Amino acid sequence: MRRLLATFYVAGLTMVVFALTMLLPLLVAYAGDDAGFNAFLDGFLLAFGGGAAVWLATRRGRSELHARDGFLLVSVVWVSLPLLAAIPLLIYFHRAGLPLSFTDAYFEAMSGLTTTGATVLTQLDQLPPSINLWRATLVWIGGLGILVLAVAILPLLGVGGHQVVRAETPGPMKDERLTPRIASTAKALYAVYFGLSLLCLVAYRGVGLTWFDAWCHTATTMGLGGFSTRDEGFAYFDSVPVELVAMFFMTLAGISFATHFSALRQGRLRAYLVCPQTIPYLVTMLGAGLVISGYLYFRGVYTEPLQALRYGMFNTISVATTTGFANVDYAAWPLIAPLTMLLLSGFVTSAGSTGGGIKMVRAVLLVKQARNELVTMLHPHAVNPIRMGGRLVGQRVMSSVLAFMLVYGLSIGVLTSLLLVSGLEPITAFSAVFASVNNTGPGLGPVGPMGNFAVLSDFQTWVCTFGMLIGRLELLTVVVLFTPMFWRK
Repeated sequence: MRRLLATFYVAGLTMVVFALTMLLPLLVAYAGDDAGFNAFLDGFLLAFGGGAAVWLATRRGRSELHARDGFLLVSVVWVSLPLLAAIPLLIYFHRAGLPLSFTDAYFEAMSGLTTTGATVLTQLDQLPPSINLWRATLVWIGGLGILVLAVAILPLLGVGGHQVVRAETPGPMKDERLTPRIASTAKALYAVYFGLSLLCLVAYRGVGLTWFDAWCHTATTMGLGGFSTRDEGFAYFDSVPVELVAMFFMTLAGISFATHFSALRQGRLRAYLVCPQTIPYLVTMLGAGLVISGYLYFRGVYTEPLQALRYGMFNTISVATTTGFANVDYAAWPLIAPLTMLLLSGFVTSAGSTGGGIKMVRAVLLVKQARNELVTMLHPHAVNPIRMGGRLVGQRVMSSVLAFMLVYGLSIGVLTSLLLVSGLEPITAFSAVFASVNNTGPGLGPVGPMGNFAVLSDFQTWVCTFGMLIGRLELLTVVVLFTPMFWRK
């Protein structure tokens, strides 16, 4: 019981700190005299009060948390924060007489904080700036949380693949050098995240976006979340320079921030070359973008090579990095192109980035494992240990990766079946679940790049909400809570 109180004590403190982030849209609403001011004022008071109540009610149970408690803590935090984030949305839409159910408000908030970028809202251009700012800021805040989750916490919980990242990251990002405490890891990652976000902001402003649009799209670019201030997304700007900035920073955000830190500290690019994920990530994503661009040109979808390259590369990078921006309705392309892009989102981004999916490190390990099995079939007595970046990968890590992949496949299968049973047609059902679990955002069909998830029923929306949650928390972190052994002393 004491450890349970300790978990909620930390969660309550996190809720209090999170409530303070509502002051940013509150100040924007006040300065711009927009209709969201009262919603954020009330939302801040309710969120801060709720978090403080949990914090104070559990303070007598304050104690040091153990690795086992981390599973419950991350789940409690990532379930409760969207609840707080949804409060100003509910208040604003209710007072404006606009339809927004609790289900949809929670979905929108969960989508932001998990950096998924799926939305149920329309007429984004007409929303108060403070509402759009809040949506974008949720993605940016979610990106901060993901960095600590991916590099500092999940390795301690033994979620396969992340241990490799920690061991393989050059120099100071290794456990024994940078992380006598998780806080020091967080500071290093946050410094890189803040720095790249500032560069992205200046770049967007430099190619013509207003400061407001520049920040909103910086937040959702660096968080790989894909929310936009416009219903048309990047098609609204119709600008090659804007798209080039987006592609560059989406690509950077898909690389492990631990690797960015090492490269900056060393002052050279070698950190990217020795990272076991970065080169496969770049080769796979950019190679696929070129192939899809060529396919669109030779199929006659676009008659100009540069036009095919522009749309093919932008949307491939966007979907593969699990961002979800779109500058054209790629769902109207021949099915093989958007389906390939969606499948790329399942594994391309690096562990330690703000992207979703199984991560490139697991994909590389699985390929190495499959190759070893083929060698063993031909040479039964051969000894072929799996190595990554010159280091031996332990059997425990490989077992954890294989277990993760089993749960990953089962989760997508079960959730897709639930949507099929509820009445969705197969392509929409599969793509909605796949995009949710991989935190990609848009799927295909009605939930595609120029549609949204508002077409789903409440039940279908909750299925996708759960998919976003388990995908962001690496599946096993949540699933373990449903096993009896977790609750035994």
